[in-house]
Amino acid sequence: MAGCALTLAACAPTAPDMRGGEELLPSGPTIVSLNPCLDAIIVEIADPSQVLALSHYSRDPAASSIPQGVARSFGFTGGTAEEVIALSPDLVLASIFIVPATRDALERAGLRVETFGSPTSTVESVEQVRALAQAVRREPEGEALVQRIEAARAGGEAKTRPVSTLLWQPGEIVAGEATLVAEMLQSRGFQSHAAAMGLGQADHVALETVLADPPELLLVAGDSAGQGHPLLARLEQTRVEPVDPRLLFCGGPSVIALGQRLDEIRAGLRP
Repeated sequence: MAGCALTLAACAPTAPDMRGGEELLPSGPTIVSLNPCLDAIIVEIADPSQVLALSHYSRDPAASSIPQGVARSFGFTGGTAEEVIALSPDLVLASIFIVPATRDALERAGLRVETFGSPTSTVESVEQVRALAQAVRREPEGEALVQRIEAARAGGEAKTRPVSTLLWQPGEIVAGEATLVAEMLQSRGFQSHAAAMGLGQADHVALETVLADPPELLLVAGDSAGQGHPLLARLEQTRVEPVDPRLLFCGGPSVIALGQRLDEIRAGLRP
């Protein structure tokens, strides 16, 4: 909110869509999104004239999975009820973890609020895209994105040899097996080294543990001192590859980009 107070123009909605000298009305309900994962889907399927504002997270290159040139073409808010109410959207999109007081304030102001969780599979991601597309009345665009997600999932189904793989996420933790990223890894034949060690969702893995029991493939998605330690380069039987952490925590377009990155890594492994 403080940032918006200092730069009101940056927080304002984008200029009206003008073509041929005439303002075009939105082709569906106007939208304010408060969640970066939903932002990424909305910019893919909605008409730009519908999007009054994205979340401020999408203006942060370290947090956003949207190209910054695209993200900065839209308005944004700091997520406060006052900012959203001032924009008078037809629809507010938010995480299921939206602050209850914020949701109450939005609904008391007569705004429709739709909340969404974090998909734990490609099936759930597809369902989320379709639900969003229906909410913003952009079903054909939603189906086009669904086809790309399903192609990204199917792209790894060719028979490949299993590769012991540890995905080392920010904070030196690992992903559980009931996650979307785990499904994508499995589809490429990457077997969970964390599961083989008896580890589960968000368990911590220290550098010493990696050195003592190294996987064949180490995917480093964090920037801690341990994750950048020069000793990792001395693991002769381990290939170390970076993975952008922004690909790991959302569904929608992130599934497509993650599939492409995993295919690149898989292609670089020995037969």
